[in-house]
Amino acid sequence: MGKILLFLLISLSGFSQIEVGSLYEELPNDTIYQLSARSHSEIKPSIRIENKVNYKYSYKFINDSSKSYFIVSPIIDAGLQFEKSIEYKTGLGLKITGKYKNKLFYTISAIQGIGKDNSKLFQPKSYIFHQKNENRFNYTDLRARFSYTPNKIFNFQAGVDHNFFGEGNRSLLLSDYGHPYPFAQIRTNFGKIEYTMLYQIYREQTKENRWKEKFSSAHLLSFNPTKWLNFGFFESVIFSPKDKGLFRGFDAEYLNPVIFFRPQEYSIGSSDNTFMGLLFSVKRKRHTLYGQTILDDFLVSEIIARRGYWSNKFGGQLGLKGRFNSNNQNFFYRVEFNFVRPYTYSHANINENYGNQNYPLAHPYGANFFELLGEIKWQKQNFIYKIFGNYYVHGGDKKDGISYGGNIYVSYNTYPKYYNNYIGQGVKENGLNLIFSVACILDKATNLQFFIENHLQGNTVISEPIYKFVIGFRSCLWNDYRNY
Repeated sequence: MGKILLFLLISLSGFSQIEVGSLYEELPNDTIYQLSARSHSEIKPSIRIENKVNYKYSYKFINDSSKSYFIVSPIIDAGLQFEKSIEYKTGLGLKITGKYKNKLFYTISAIQGIGKDNSKLFQPKSYIFHQKNENRFNYTDLRARFSYTPNKIFNFQAGVDHNFFGEGNRSLLLSDYGHPYPFAQIRTNFGKIEYTMLYQIYREQTKENRWKEKFSSAHLLSFNPTKWLNFGFFESVIFSPKDKGLFRGFDAEYLNPVIFFRPQEYSIGSSDNTFMGLLFSVKRKRHTLYGQTILDDFLVSEIIARRGYWSNKFGGQLGLKGRFNSNNQNFFYRVEFNFVRPYTYSHANINENYGNQNYPLAHPYGANFFELLGEIKWQKQNFIYKIFGNYYVHGGDKKDGISYGGNIYVSYNTYPKYYNNYIGQGVKENGLNLIFSVACILDKATNLQFFIENHLQGNTVISEPIYKFVIGFRSCLWNDYRNY
């Protein structure tokens, strides 16, 4: 008992980092320290020291920022997309950021907007979304995150937002391509070890246009044996509030921060969807080699036999990224390969699949694909130039009511065969995306940017390549992907 009290006394002393960074893409001007292995940079958004910026278009109500501040900033999300017709998205809102006595940090942002989009790629992935007719919509993009750091060991967070695990442009564990969701998070840091417990509430829309909730619990153990090497272990479970006619709510067994989900699932006799993953990163100076492995269901004997067993569901990632300087310009590069076998992330019904509001929670292609992507960015003063390209092969479903493993929202119970399942089966789509964009940062506090994007898309399903020209203003507080 005395040792426990001594531990609590030590843990409640000392100064702690209190701010939470935004969940936005890596840029050439990101500091190497902030992305170092010592900071467990695969857990995003990161907890960091206050970032000193010039609040050009913000209103700061408390000047003593060393202890507390309260800032209100206008934000914008507006653009025009030119293809065969003119499509648009217009949104205006506010962002509130505050800190109280180096312990409590919060950020709240809301954008209300309307838009028109035939391609569906320009639609915002917001928490509240209403389809007015075939191609017109209105939305409320609400994000909030509250963070409390009582000491050097513990950090508690809750809100409506995304979370991201990994070093890549994509993540096979948990990504931010879909809609935000309510969550609660506990992070414990013991120097070389950081342990994250994440609890989420997802939802899906039924045929009656009603929302049906589903829950998730996830753990990530991050270990830095050296300053340049990181290993991580990830596990997650998706479960429905109702199981076999009984209302379970948020199952108390899955609130336990130190259990393994697969044995727990068997012990309570449920059909919940569990999977695990491994990740690593090797950092050398300004370059990082990284990777992930996702394991859903598999039989070792069938993997060795290499017969394409349908229930061998797994995927992998391998990437290299880095930074360099030349002639007063900062550069960032990345090369990344991803693959996921058919039927991974899917389940018998959408109440237990690895998705949220009809979007995958991991890779945007779902499953049954492989992808090679590359990107380079360079920045000079307030101008950022980006080139992005990816080649992919994806297997879609035919119109025969059978699942070929690409759409995680189709039940895997309709698989057509036990063996000879391979990536690209079904309607095979070979595709190529190229994007060149230029952005000018107008305000660093809200990351307000004026941007121009050029998109060239082509695949074996459409008859001819598609060119899109996009122009607009945006407060880049979170990622707005159009690269898939």
